[in-house]
Amino acid sequence: MSEHVDQGRRQLLTAATALTGAVGAAFAAVPFLASWKPSARAKALGAPVEIDISKLEPGALLKVEWRGKPVWVLRRTEEMIAGLDEVQGLLADPDSEISEQPEYARNEVRAIRPEFLVVLGVCTHLGCAPIERFRAGDAELGADWPGGFYCPCHGSKFDLAGRVFKGVPAPTNLVVPPYAFVDDNHILVGQDQSRAA
Repeated sequence: MSEHVDQGRRQLLTAATALTGAVGAAFAAVPFLASWKPSARAKALGAPVEIDISKLEPGALLKVEWRGKPVWVLRRTEEMIAGLDEVQGLLADPDSEISEQPEYARNEVRAIRPEFLVVLGVCTHLGCAPIERFRAGDAELGADWPGGFYCPCHGSKFDLAGRVFKGVPAPTNLVVPPYAFVDDNHILVGQDQSRAA
């Protein structure tokens, strides 16, 4: 009995088997590699948030969420901005030297544009949620209250630039997150102004 090997057929079968194996390996690798990518929820947690400020009236506060934390956008009136000078001597860190904010917000108003304050609505003492008490002379906070934010948990007080008053438990000013103006009506929280283009 003579054994005759068809080399052409052998090469065809070898190539077909190798191709089938490669395709199978690729199909098996796709879900494995896809599992390394962050989920849509994880992307959303760290992604910048665009805020429409076109309808925000002067003296009003807008609250949104970014990275699971509340972000406040306060549209300050001319009176609110002018009042920031009057409380300088009452503040623990008036120049924001030990507080957290981007370099472009390291100024008296702690903002890119004086009219708009953007801060995390989280007390720097124990992470409670302060409440806005804009009205000066609020009966509950005393006749000398100039207006700002008040944390009812332990009594920390912040002015309308998010700067902490002396003699309260909070050690630093409210945090200013990285943000940028996309245009006159939109703020992008989570992206630095220096990177906005």
